[in-house]
Parts: sequence; structure tokens; C-alpha cells
Amino acid sequence: MTTNLLFDFTVDKTTKTVFITREFDAELSLVWDAFTKAEILDQWVAPKPWTSKTKFMDFKVGGRRFYAMVSPEGQERWAIQKYTSISPKTNFKMFNAFADKDENPELPGSDWDYTFSEQDGKTTVRITIYNESLARMEKMIEMGFTEGFKASMNNLENLLARLSQK
Repeated sequence: MTTNLLFDFTVDKTTKTVFITREFDAELSLVWDAFTKAEILDQWVAPKPWTSKTKFMDFKVGGRRFYAMVSPEGQERWAIQKYTSISPKTNFKMFNAFADKDENPELPGSDWDYTFSEQDGKTTVRITIYNESLARMEKMIEMGFTEGFKASMNNLENLLARLSQK
């Protein structure tokens, strides 16, 4: 595992935005697939010991992903994501909101903007998360979003290392 990869995580309360830049020692196409294919997403997105369970995912503009983070005790925390823009292998945007098990969103939500680029075999992912309300953002941070997201990125780094060796 490479240990000198870029990782920046900044919370800006004045703009209700979280800025994340993460570098991966993997080709862009593999990293893109890891963010856009349910079978790969479910392998890394949940911070351990939680798991991710995608009920459905239709990765196209207007399509949605409905999934749950599942605790070791079986507690499910659902979220729904609606894809609003896709430029293959370079950028996609989505609206994200927590939801109940029947797909009813708990608003307000957040807008996520993912940008992918590759240089010298390393892929950089820039993620901007704009929250509709400061209270929602503060609640996310309070619930452990920062630590959970960092753990998820480490899961992804390890998964990409395994997948790159095929």
C-alpha cells in the first residue's frame, strides 16, 4: 500500500460545504467503476464493521441508487441518491438524502460533485458536498461523517490495491 497519497478533508461551515481530495494508486477507469458500480461500491463504502447493501442502482442521469448502511446488529440506515449529471470517467453529480426503508427522503439533503483525473497512473478524486442546511451538515459531522468517510476511503484504497493485481 502506498502511504504518501494525497488526502485532504476540509469542512467549510460558512459555505455549508465539505471539500475532499483523495488520490489513489490505481487507473482512472478502475476508480470510476468503484464509484459507479453497485457491486464494487458495496465492498468499500461502509466503514467497518458496517456493511453496505444496495437495493437498486441505475447509474444514468435521472437514475437513482437506494442503499443501506447495515450495522453488525442489523440496524439499517437508508439513503437515496439521484444522479443529476454524468460525464463518463471525469465527473458525476448527485443529490443525496437519508431515507426511510420505503424510499421516502428525509430532507434537506446534499449535492455531491465528483471529479476524476489521472496522472502518472494515479487517480485523483475531488468531491464537493454542498449541504442545503448548516444544521444538516453539522448533524452529519456530529454523527461521525468525517471519521466514517476517511475509513471508507481507506477501504477503497485497499480494495483498489487488490483489484489492480488481477
